[in-house]
Amino acid sequence: MPAPVHAVLVTRSSPSAAARIARALAALDAQTRPVDSMSIVVCGDPSPVREAVDASSAMTAVTVSERATFAAAIEAAIDRVPEGSHAWLIDDGSIPEPNALASLTAALERQPSVAVAAPKLVQAADRRRIESFGTTMTRWGRTVDLARSEYDQGQHDHADDVLGADARGMLLSHDVVADLVPDRALSGIDEGLDIGVRARLAGRRLALAPRARVAVWPAHRPTLAHAYASRVARLHRRLAYAHPALVFFQWLLLLPLALWATIVALFAKLPGRVAPEWMAAVTVLVRIPSIARSRSRLRRFRTGSWAQVDPLRLTRAELRAHQHASDDTRTPVRAPLRFFSGGGAWVVLASLVASIGAFIALLTWPAMSGGALLPLRGTVAGLWSDAFYGLRPEGIDQVAPADPFSVIVAILGSAWPAAPSYALVLLWLLAAPLAVLGGWFAATRVADGAAARITLALLWGAAPPLWSALAEGRPAAVILHLLLPWLAYCASAAHRAWTTAGAASLLLAAVLACAPSLGPAAIVLWLAALVAAICVWRRGIARIVWIIVPTVAMFFPVAAAHVERGTGWALLADPGAPVPFAHGDAWSIAAGFVDLSAWPRLLADLGITADGASWVPLLVVPVAVIALVAPATGRSWAAVGALAAAALGSITAVAAVGAGLVFAEGEPVPVWPGSALSLGWLGLALAAAITIDAVRRTAVRRLAGIIAVVAVIVAIAPQVTSLHRGATPLASGEFTTLPAYVAAEATGDREIGTLVVEPLTNGSAEAHVVWGSSETLGGSSVLANSAVTVSSDDEWLAEVAASVISGSAEAITQPLADAGVSFVLLRQSVGSQNTDQRVMALTAQASMDQRAGFVRVGETERGVLWRVDGELTERGGLTGSDTTTAWTVGAIQVAILIAALLLAISTRRTRDEAKLVPRTIGDERKETP
Repeated sequence: MPAPVHAVLVTRSSPSAAARIARALAALDAQTRPVDSMSIVVCGDPSPVREAVDASSAMTAVTVSERATFAAAIEAAIDRVPEGSHAWLIDDGSIPEPNALASLTAALERQPSVAVAAPKLVQAADRRRIESFGTTMTRWGRTVDLARSEYDQGQHDHADDVLGADARGMLLSHDVVADLVPDRALSGIDEGLDIGVRARLAGRRLALAPRARVAVWPAHRPTLAHAYASRVARLHRRLAYAHPALVFFQWLLLLPLALWATIVALFAKLPGRVAPEWMAAVTVLVRIPSIARSRSRLRRFRTGSWAQVDPLRLTRAELRAHQHASDDTRTPVRAPLRFFSGGGAWVVLASLVASIGAFIALLTWPAMSGGALLPLRGTVAGLWSDAFYGLRPEGIDQVAPADPFSVIVAILGSAWPAAPSYALVLLWLLAAPLAVLGGWFAATRVADGAAARITLALLWGAAPPLWSALAEGRPAAVILHLLLPWLAYCASAAHRAWTTAGAASLLLAAVLACAPSLGPAAIVLWLAALVAAICVWRRGIARIVWIIVPTVAMFFPVAAAHVERGTGWALLADPGAPVPFAHGDAWSIAAGFVDLSAWPRLLADLGITADGASWVPLLVVPVAVIALVAPATGRSWAAVGALAAAALGSITAVAAVGAGLVFAEGEPVPVWPGSALSLGWLGLALAAAITIDAVRRTAVRRLAGIIAVVAVIVAIAPQVTSLHRGATPLASGEFTTLPAYVAAEATGDREIGTLVVEPLTNGSAEAHVVWGSSETLGGSSVLANSAVTVSSDDEWLAEVAASVISGSAEAITQPLADAGVSFVLLRQSVGSQNTDQRVMALTAQASMDQRAGFVRVGETERGVLWRVDGELTERGGLTGSDTTTAWTVGAIQVAILIAALLLAISTRRTRDEAKLVPRTIGDERKETP
């Protein structure tokens, strides 16, 4: 005789609870195989459902906490199940069809080994779709749904023996009711899978009943909460199922595994899993009683081994096949890139030839000097030591954060580890072709045609700000120009995918490291993108927010140091060595040219007399006119954004020349406007490409592009020919700015201190201490160059320098030895010296030659060098608090940069998803959410 069925109905108190429980009770009453008895569990205040409960045929009613899970509610009423009765587990959100219980009972009683029968859950809103029908897990405990959100065509009805299923609607056999009660420690996730595993370990099994259909509403749980509960359930099951000898070790590995899972989640472009992962790991770490209870329950009922479970687990190959079957089958819409057939490769090659022609002398240079160029550290370790918080390579014992640009320098130098300074030579030779390459890819975001892409690539490779930076020796501005088009390429599509958002976040940090003065413009554009994500795209908000996170992490330490010192505006200063420069009026800067005086010098070299070059800005008029037409094309949003970037760049450039934020030779040096002009030029070139691509006639497109490119190439003629005419500060350099004797002593980045004293043209002198073999590009510090107050170290240096120059009788050997300074260099100024400088230099030489404790090394190309004779004190290291700060700051920055890098790495899935949207931006109607 079939065993009776006792239904356990779980309802949650709410204003709509009465309607839900009435609907569920009606469905139970309509069963062709009636329920023999029933218990009702109310989660929360029973008042809203009291009338329905009293009117039902329930033999008992139990009240539990409002936050109780389905498993906790079932456990509270399981003792009310009459002995010898099957237990039907159901909630008020489930509507079983009339034959559901009959089908479940038939499946349960078909074979003695069946301990649990599970129905087919279908979506209440569309009963043709399966909500859940069977679950399993991988060898490492990952839950896999065998059927979800598919149309029910009977394709899964043949499945009978599975590992688990959704707990809602399950029918437990009368002899296992007490042993297979759902585990409340699973937080409402994987309860049915756990029941199936425990049944299998006891020599029983779970059977599916495809004819038992139960309509359910999907659980409305926030994404973060669901991810947290899922991870808690998986980690709890891992410890509950673990071998007794391995439980403790798996418990110890919870946090290390959370770190590994974080890396995997970021690589999979699922950053939303990171916070739930750590929350779940900490939760399971402290829930030792729950783990012990689950293991005890499993141990009491278990009679078999895991060999009974393994055949139903998914292997790696089966998991891949299952995932492949669920892959998106939408048709790709992204057109081929056409880099070679579209002419991109050929313009890059042509620009390489032109670049070598312009800088052919560099092929024989071991290093470069002039302008803002400085050598790089001689070792990769030295490069990266300058890039982190700690003792600075210039100063007495200054402990401070490094400029973010130092990281860019370290990356650049690491590309040529044998001679890092030679990387600057390669940068100059490859700048033009790399700029053309970046410009071509940026053009793919706004143009489909080859003519528009080639035009933008050539306009960017021939941009006046780039060639001004190359001619004046400004490495930060050159690197910025190479990075900007890639930032545009990634940031314009950052709302679409985490891959582009991660890449854009790294590129933005690098761009602002090279040109902090672009910070205000970047904030304006980022806020505009955030508003667009919220109001227009209605997606990708978290991706847009993430873009600024690496930048904030990189700039926060140095920003805090500036604010604490009262020089907050200096955060916008150019990194590297501060070098004065000539610049034109505001109108010529706004037109895109830093200095128009290069043209009169070129004409003078050609024997042509010219009073001015006010006509030069007219050469960019064709580009400007073409760009201004862009908003009238089909990509109006992209055009408006490009023109906004152009306007912000021009405004920033004009404002930059009025901001003297750092000092050189005691005089304020304004921010170089060329970096901002690069941003403006990028916006103008993008808008021009949009217009050219919208022109239907091929001949007109080509003519417009040719006119614009030729005019710009004419405009940069002075800079292109400057090296051949000797009209540039660039020169073949060495690997050090100090005498060779000092460089030899400091081989391997040894901490050799050199006091450098240099008489200035205004009658004063500059003194600073250099550690190592040279002043370096990565070791330059805006924090040091922007100081407006006198520190104790400054006073000490001033006293020593005054003693050296004035020839006073005050002893200076011991203070230098105590500071660890090994050499004193009286540097000769580049070029001719005035009377004051010569007198000061001769006095200093005579003074030093007569002093005891100094050994004259001799006169060098860098100046006159003396060695400090005596016992030297080693340079002091970091204090305990400084070391803690350095490690903390470095760890946070590295962790955020690694996270961004993991997000930026493309995977097969992200590449397939990218093919489902067009490469161009500006027409969001073509995009699929």
